[in-house]
Amino acid sequence: MDNYKVLEIKQSVFEDNNKQADLLREELKKEKTFLLNLMSSPGSGKTTTVLRTIEALKGEMNIGVLEADIDSEVDAKTVSKTGAKVIQLHTGGMCHLDADMTKQGLKGLGTDGIDFVILENVGNLVCPAEFDTGASKNAMILSVPEGDDKPLKYPLMFSIVDVLLINKMDTMSVFDFDLEAVKERVKKLNPNIKVIPISAKKGEGLEEWVDWIKSEVKNWNEN
Repeated sequence: MDNYKVLEIKQSVFEDNNKQADLLREELKKEKTFLLNLMSSPGSGKTTTVLRTIEALKGEMNIGVLEADIDSEVDAKTVSKTGAKVIQLHTGGMCHLDADMTKQGLKGLGTDGIDFVILENVGNLVCPAEFDTGASKNAMILSVPEGDDKPLKYPLMFSIVDVLLINKMDTMSVFDFDLEAVKERVKKLNPNIKVIPISAKKGEGLEEWVDWIKSEVKNWNEN
């Protein structure tokens, strides 16, 4: 008999993170703070979408933002100009946030009196999809220039989000992008996903997105 054992590290890490994520969600529920985990590739328009979202909601909600990046403070500086409460999180080279890092970020931000927190996760379509951050809901952005084949290449990301924003719709005439094909592909992966085409730069399609947030925040606080 072999005198060693095999430990599945990845499985162990995920199980521990999932427990921490559930505990964080319970805490946020008690505090009536809604946390949205927003994911995408770099350059998809996350920060522009965050700015537009704050602009649309700041008269109705107290908003906080967690800006996660490997380095730099560019996004936090940009978001701070809106008047929203914001903190920059440096991951030290890690390509995602997990539940513990998110909890640290929320503690640093301070959630007293905050109704709605946006976590702008590190930009990529792989690692963030694997780690539950403890968020109330997950959202992602796919921009038109990235192509309509991304659900085929990164199925996990599209399968774990509640809403998909298809951004940069104003560039449809320039790129070979099949909107209906994307919708069909993501629905196969995730039948309950909500797909909202937008142009964050021009402000088009954002009403449906903002209405979705309002509805989800209300449900979070009432149920």
